[in-house]
Amino acid sequence: MRSTIAQTRLQMHRRYRQLRNLWNDEGAHAVANRLRKAAAGLLTPKTSISPVRSADVMAIDLLRPFQPTIPAIISGQPLLANWVTTPPSPGSGGHTTLFRIIRYLEAHGYRNRVYFYDVYGSDHQYYESVVRDYYNFHGPVANVDAGMEDAHIVMATGWPTAYPVFNSRCTGKRFYFVQDFEPYFYPVGGTSALAETTYRMGFHGINIGECFADKIRAEFGMRVDTFRYGCDISQYRRSPASSRSGIVFYARRESARRGFELGLMTLEVFAARNPGVEIHIYGDKLGRLRFPYIDHGHVTPEQLNRIYNRCFAGLSLSFTNVSLVALEMLAAGCIPVVNDTVQVRTDLDNPFVYYAPPYPQALAAQLESVIATHDFDSLSTSAAASVHSTTWDESGATVDTILRRALQESASLQSMSESVWESSPATPRGNRRGARASLS
Repeated sequence: MRSTIAQTRLQMHRRYRQLRNLWNDEGAHAVANRLRKAAAGLLTPKTSISPVRSADVMAIDLLRPFQPTIPAIISGQPLLANWVTTPPSPGSGGHTTLFRIIRYLEAHGYRNRVYFYDVYGSDHQYYESVVRDYYNFHGPVANVDAGMEDAHIVMATGWPTAYPVFNSRCTGKRFYFVQDFEPYFYPVGGTSALAETTYRMGFHGINIGECFADKIRAEFGMRVDTFRYGCDISQYRRSPASSRSGIVFYARRESARRGFELGLMTLEVFAARNPGVEIHIYGDKLGRLRFPYIDHGHVTPEQLNRIYNRCFAGLSLSFTNVSLVALEMLAAGCIPVVNDTVQVRTDLDNPFVYYAPPYPQALAAQLESVIATHDFDSLSTSAAASVHSTTWDESGATVDTILRRALQESASLQSMSESVWESSPATPRGNRRGARASLS
């Protein structure tokens, strides 16, 4: 009993000294944050919800995959496409790109259906309204658990959705709309391995950008075609009358690949050296920080364009794929400062992007370099003009070409297979379908 009391006193004194040190070093705000985090940890369940259902994982067998047939492509009739996606929140970057492509295809001879893969039991009606009202999609929206109708195209759009697409028994060629190398979203382990497995499912990859296409081809043997990043120049544009006085940063706590903590450290260094320059932060609402700034929180594209036009430069960090934020900044004449990686340079090869090693002093120095530009107006004008031809219509047209070519190739192989089997008297009729489909 005495030993227990002594240990309790020891721990209480240790925690008191820790709180005192935090109070002295970082103030009451830091102490309050630590206490909230500790309380949240006590309430948080010890197990988390996996992005993919275990039943869907256990159902796949890469050694004996189902081989779907592909319906005939009839001239003058629309191509049918099933898109399997997670329920989207308003403003989600990945979903924004996805629905831009879907809308383009809808306008060019496709009939699209959206199927939600939802492991969280969310309210389907709410997310359907998001798809219709925010993403402007008006076709059928259903849950993939109820099965999918036959189609020409069945598209996985993120690694968890690849599992129900692989397991589905509907017709249609399987495609994979790849926007990032998603195994990098997790520590090395079981979840990252499950994400990697989706590149071995035999789908035809359609990758945005080039940065991970070669990696997926070389390491997983997946067929991959690519299309370029677009920029919505109807939303993001330079205002000649704009008065610039600051810098801007997109803050996103939950996505480690967007460098949230590194961004805040960079801004703290910058603020200490440039107290007269406004700092704008949008995305997450952050509350009090160690330097003065304007906390915009979640903003609409129209509001964001106005913020960009108030800024000389923007800090755009990404450690996997390229962030669309950098292109939006360029369109508004705001010069992006980005972390220098092979991936970023591959898909953001623009002479008006400022690269820096990913540590605070170097990133802050590049922000200062932009602000110190002698003729910033000329730099800003040229930067905005550099992305005028980078449109989402061009991206959509490329995806359209990829899909039609892949379908024609598969249809030709399927037709050849049928001819071979129909002319082979030694082949039992009951075996023909599986053999034909294996070539499609």
